[in-house]
Amino acid sequence: MNDMTEDLIRTTDRIFEDICTKAVRESAEAGKWPAELWQAMEDVGLTRVALPEAAGGVGLDFADAMAALRRSAYHAAPVPLAETMLAGRMLAAAGLTVPDGPLTIVRTPHDKPLRASGGSATISGGARRVPWGNACEHAVVVAEQDGKAMIGLVKTAGTVKAIEKNLAGEPRAHLDFEAAPLIAAAPLDNAHDRLELEGALYRSVQMAGALERLLSYSLQYANERVQFGRPIGKFQAVQHLLAVLAGHAAAASAAAHAAVEASESVPNELAIAIAKARTGEAAGKGAEIAHQVHAAMGYTREHNLHFSTRRLWSWRDEFGNEAYWQTRLGRMVAGKGADALWPMLTAI
Repeated sequence: MNDMTEDLIRTTDRIFEDICTKAVRESAEAGKWPAELWQAMEDVGLTRVALPEAAGGVGLDFADAMAALRRSAYHAAPVPLAETMLAGRMLAAAGLTVPDGPLTIVRTPHDKPLRASGGSATISGGARRVPWGNACEHAVVVAEQDGKAMIGLVKTAGTVKAIEKNLAGEPRAHLDFEAAPLIAAAPLDNAHDRLELEGALYRSVQMAGALERLLSYSLQYANERVQFGRPIGKFQAVQHLLAVLAGHAAAASAAAHAAVEASESVPNELAIAIAKARTGEAAGKGAEIAHQVHAAMGYTREHNLHFSTRRLWSWRDEFGNEAYWQTRLGRMVAGKGADALWPMLTAI
C-alpha cells in the first residue's frame, strides 16, 4: 500500500467516523438524504476517485478507488457511492461527460431493454428497483437503438413511480421513462454485460468491507461479553466460530481484491464471477456466525451489527446472487474445454 492509498483510506475513515453516525444511518433509512455526509465526500473528491483524470478524476488507480468503496461499506455509509462510481466509469468508457452529484444506474433484463429512438434520442420503458433512483438527479442507462447498445444519461425528475427499500433500508425506485430525452448518449460495445460485471464487482468489494466489519464487531463483543466468569471469547466453541468467520472474511477479501486487480481497465468476467460467488457465500455464512456470537444483542436495533448484516443480505442478491455466478462460472469453464481448465486456474 503506497502513501497515497494510505492517505485516501485515512481520509475516508475520518469522514465516515465523524459524520456517518448511527443517527445518520437511521435517518437515511427513514428517507432523509444525508446531505452533510455526501458534501464531505464531494469536498475531498471521494465521489470521483474511480474516474480517469481525463474524465474529471483525481488521478488515482482503480484499486485505490475500490479501497475507498470498501471502507465506505465497512462503515455502512448510507450513500450511493458504488452507484456513482459505476455510473461515472460507464460514462467515461463511452467518452461522455460525467455530471456532478450522486448518480445511479438503470439495469433492465436483456429481453426487456430500454428503447432509444429519434435523431435527438429519447428512451422509453420501465425499470424496477433502481438503487437510489429517487435521490439522484441523473441516471445512466443502457438502451438499444437499431439493434445496437448505447450508454445514455437521463434526468430522473418525473420518472419515479414508486419507492421500495431493500433489507438494508436503501431506496430502490421504480422509474418509468416515456420518451425521456437523453442528455448525452454514445455507443459502447457489450454495454449490458459490462454494466452487470462492473456492478457485481462493486458489490463484491462492498461485501468484503462489510464482512471485515462483522469480524471486528464479533471479536470486540467476544472479548467484552462475560459469561460464567470469563469473556465468551475464551470458550473454544466461540473461538471456532470466530475462526470460521475470519476465514470467510479473508477469502472474500482475496477474491474481491483479485477481481479488482484484473479489472483495472475493463471488467474481467472470470475474476468477477469468482469474487461475486465467493463474497456472496461468505455474506450468508458470515452474517449467521456474527449473529450467533452476539446472541440476542445482535438482533436488536441498539447494536450496530444489523447495519452491516442487512447490507450483506441485500448486496448478495444484487447483480446476481452466488448461485447465478456459480452457474455462470461453471458454464464458462465447461465452454473452454477440459484442456483449458488448468491454464485458466493457474492464470488467476
